Amino acid sequence: AGTSPAVDRATLPHDLSPMGMFLAADWVVKAVMIGLLFASVVTWTVWLFKSIEMGKAMAALRGPKQALASAATLTDALPTLAAAGPLFARLGTATEDELRHSAGLPAEGTKERLAMRLARIEAEAGRKLNRGTGVLATIGSTAPFVGLFGTVWGIMNAFIGISRAQTTNLSVVAPGIAEALLATALGLVAAIPAVMIYNVFARGLA
Repeated sequence: AGTSPAVDRATLPHDLSPMGMFLAADWVVKAVMIGLLFASVVTWTVWLFKSIEMGKAMAALRGPKQALASAATLTDALPTLAAAGPLFARLGTATEDELRHSAGLPAEGTKERLAMRLARIEAEAGRKLNRGTGVLATIGSTAPFVGLFGTVWGIMNAFIGISRAQTTNLSVVAPGIAEALLATALGLVAAIPAVMIYNVFARGLA
């Protein structure tokens, strides 16, 4: 009967589910959480599309590799390379063209010229396959710090609330801190898959 309304409100149970904590969070912390969830969606979208693209690229390699292994001369391999796609046709044409222009040069000189020309074509193809993976590196490196910013902001607001309520009751302290820590958790949820997926794509591209 002698308990004040302020203490009654302080001891009321809070919804500590992820959705409940999100709805009760400060607008800055909400913005951080929404941004991190969006980053996570971007990560998995990039993973889906780049996995399909990389899978097609790996499948396209099988025919040309077999053709080069079984062909006795470049002339024998050129039709298979041309049928495998524009990239392989370009590699075959560049090789044929370079051999024609390097006629009469020492074998080592021809080999170096050919390697440089093919390396440029390879680098261009690699850049095309690498498009979109840079965002994974950005998310992986920045998401933990964005989540940490949300946590710091949320804890700061929690302490302000404690000061205004003039109580250290656990039911006052815990919800604010839990909401703040949720931002860090979401930062890790966004960053860890992004880093892992980026590393997988980097190895596949190599």
